[in-house]
Amino acid sequence: MKLRTQNHRGRSTKLLLLLHLAVAILCDICIAESNDGVTHIKEGPDSVVWVVQLSDLHFSVHHTNRALDFAEFVGPALSVINPSLVLITGDLTDGKSKDLLTMKQNENEWVEYRSVLNTVIERSGLDKSLFFDLRGNHDSFGVPFVGCSSDFFSKYSISGQLGRNGRVNSVTVETEERKHLFVGFDSTMSIGLRGPTNLFGHPTDQLLKDLDLKLSQWDSQSEKPVTKISFGHFPLSFSAPSISGRTLEDVFLKHSISAYLCGHLHIGFGLNLKRHHQLSDHFSPLQKFFQFNIHQRSLESTVNCSVGVTPIQDFWEWEMGDWRKSRALRILAIDRGQVSYADVDFKSGTKHIIILPTFPLDSRFMITSSCRHNYECKSVTPSSYEKIRALVFSVAPVASVVARIYDSKSGNLDLVVETHMIRHADENGTGDLYLAPWNYKAFEDASPDRYWLQIEANDSAGRSTLTELRPFSINGLSLKFSWSWKEFMVMGCQWAALYYPLFWSALYFFFLFLLLPKALIVFPKKRYTYKNFIANKGLVNGVLWFLQELCRINTLWFGWIAYLFYLILSPWFMGQVFNEGENMVYMTYKGWAIETSNGEGKLEYVGSPDILVVVLPHLLFVVLPAIFVTGALTAERAIFREHVLAFLEKKKDDLRMDSRKTVLNDHHSSIASNVHLCKRWIRKLLCVVCVAICWKHFMKCRTLLKAYEMNPVLHFLGYGISVPFLLAHAIIKTRNAG
Repeated sequence: MKLRTQNHRGRSTKLLLLLHLAVAILCDICIAESNDGVTHIKEGPDSVVWVVQLSDLHFSVHHTNRALDFAEFVGPALSVINPSLVLITGDLTDGKSKDLLTMKQNENEWVEYRSVLNTVIERSGLDKSLFFDLRGNHDSFGVPFVGCSSDFFSKYSISGQLGRNGRVNSVTVETEERKHLFVGFDSTMSIGLRGPTNLFGHPTDQLLKDLDLKLSQWDSQSEKPVTKISFGHFPLSFSAPSISGRTLEDVFLKHSISAYLCGHLHIGFGLNLKRHHQLSDHFSPLQKFFQFNIHQRSLESTVNCSVGVTPIQDFWEWEMGDWRKSRALRILAIDRGQVSYADVDFKSGTKHIIILPTFPLDSRFMITSSCRHNYECKSVTPSSYEKIRALVFSVAPVASVVARIYDSKSGNLDLVVETHMIRHADENGTGDLYLAPWNYKAFEDASPDRYWLQIEANDSAGRSTLTELRPFSINGLSLKFSWSWKEFMVMGCQWAALYYPLFWSALYFFFLFLLLPKALIVFPKKRYTYKNFIANKGLVNGVLWFLQELCRINTLWFGWIAYLFYLILSPWFMGQVFNEGENMVYMTYKGWAIETSNGEGKLEYVGSPDILVVVLPHLLFVVLPAIFVTGALTAERAIFREHVLAFLEKKKDDLRMDSRKTVLNDHHSSIASNVHLCKRWIRKLLCVVCVAICWKHFMKCRTLLKAYEMNPVLHFLGYGISVPFLLAHAIIKTRNAG
């Protein structure tokens, strides 16, 4: 009996030990959330960590293939990649009608999103808590406040289901050597308007404070180095400052994060939607409005290796594209603190092999100031440079991996190194890391794009995959790379800062265009006419004559002045901006006037600078050309009048004095008719331009009518008919020479 008791106790002790060990393994390998919200996830081989980013899924009831392809391709891909985290950075659903004009939440799309994500999670074999999804502007169309009946994100998203209710959430991936802090945030409008005037991120001062706290959570607690990554939906060029004027860029630079991951723009704007941010001691006024190249400043300045010198504060912003049309997925890896990524395109189907080089880094889009500092100042051990490193994810067993380095000094790509890469031996690894030793010092060069790397992988089924050629600089030099004009417009222009300067500049120009020539007529009483311009040709005389002709038709001139004051002082139109309720609210150039929720009836303007998508196109593509063509019509009338008078003057001597009046009238009518029908082709062309302006204006009006469910007579009359009315009035008033 004693022996049996001892055996029973021994078995109990072993069982407890096994249970304890199982719990420890689960905490380390799967997920264990501590009270401070930190998540520990098992590391990859040689302490490499990688995550997957997806963005702009736009699941739509009108385009079901987006969700079908997502379920077909993403689940199996994740099972092969086996990432530490999956980040879905906004625009989960589309929220648009079939004609793309009405933008509000559709619950059927959210039901589909939840169903597809559950399928993907099941097929991937990953834990649900590894998925972090965020709101995008499409996910907040028409949502007046979080928690309302149309806030389907809180009900159907993974973050909503897991109780991640805050605007800022963080997760830490910890390895033996370092911590990797990921901080995601939701900067969508707190009062979600319908589109199209819901386009920008609106971080509040409270959100920026919370973001600051999350990014600093390990600053004084961790003995290990910390790599910081932030992720959200909006690029910084489409993020407004807070009420106090503070920006997301300020917070990111303060913490020198490695990268900010975002979506929103889609690949249609270009493939190089990346931007390097750096804190500058030499502030230029233009920096508030523009960044003209991908790199804000040169990274090739002298490196200061002195102890105690404050490191340069910089970070990369990487917009990833979209699933909507491009079927894009991004894998981001952190290898000993250096961040790299590879984009995967599923438009052509399943990818059997995916390769992500993690060292050396691409000198175009991945080099930061610390890369050169570490190399020049020998801040890291030489062993960090001694091997080419790449992650390889394959459906079938990998047969071989080969790294090739090309030298472009001759003007051609000459192969200088070809070496087989060996799989890193790590029994606990969750992926395949391949290494190849090399003499890195042989590739030191003053040019950041002399040497190019390409890696090829072959699997046991005979399939082969090549990475794109990518330049590298072992000594940390950055290759200057320029945007296309479309990329510059969406990444280099700070639209939140530009909106009011552009608005008031346009209005000042219009008033100057109308008031200056009127003032010259009224005060100095100096008149500029076509006859004076012909006698004394000059740019100033020509411009002032052109401007004064419009002023001579008082009803037309006063009409334009009144319309400009209307745009400044009055509501433009009224519309329904939420999914719920029937209250119509009005829009001015300041935004939509929304009644505050405190019940006091106080109005606040919401949606600035988002309304620039309505305001600026109207000013620049409707009002501006309409005023110009109005002036052109009046100038053409003046020319026509002078031609008629000149012709009559020439015939004057041939007419008999007793019949002068009759003949003059007959000739005047005949000449005017002849010139009008046969010679006034400029007027005909200007009338066509008027029709084109009205067509563009009416198409924009149609979009707004559908978007905000307006009555064209009750809610839209002043904005809708003023410009066409003024153009029609100009055509009528300039019909005759008199």
